[in-house]
Amino acid sequence: MSVYVGNLSYEVTEDSLNAVFAEYGSVKRVQLPTDRETGRVRGFGFVEMGTDAEETAAIEALDGAEWMGRDLKVNKAKPKEDRGSFGGGRRNYGGRNRY
Repeated sequence: MSVYVGNLSYEVTEDSLNAVFAEYGSVKRVQLPTDRETGRVRGFGFVEMGTDAEETAAIEALDGAEWMGRDLKVNKAKPKEDRGSFGGGRRNYGGRNRY
């Protein structure tokens, strides 16, 4: 049971997001992905709720709600897609072959 939360302020913390969702039930976990280079929050996160009913209540109450100066986008999280491998063999990206 995971909820996607988008359009978050870059000032958000896991504790502050936890507090907002706790009003709608038990929060098991909060994740705020950060940018690898800057370490700054990326503007979205995931909240894992205790039950489907709590998840639904949070989504209905918070989707479109204004928080920290932004209109939240809240919905059921989709499973992570397998985007394939980015590593691997040598490829010819334009230019001459250099063998």
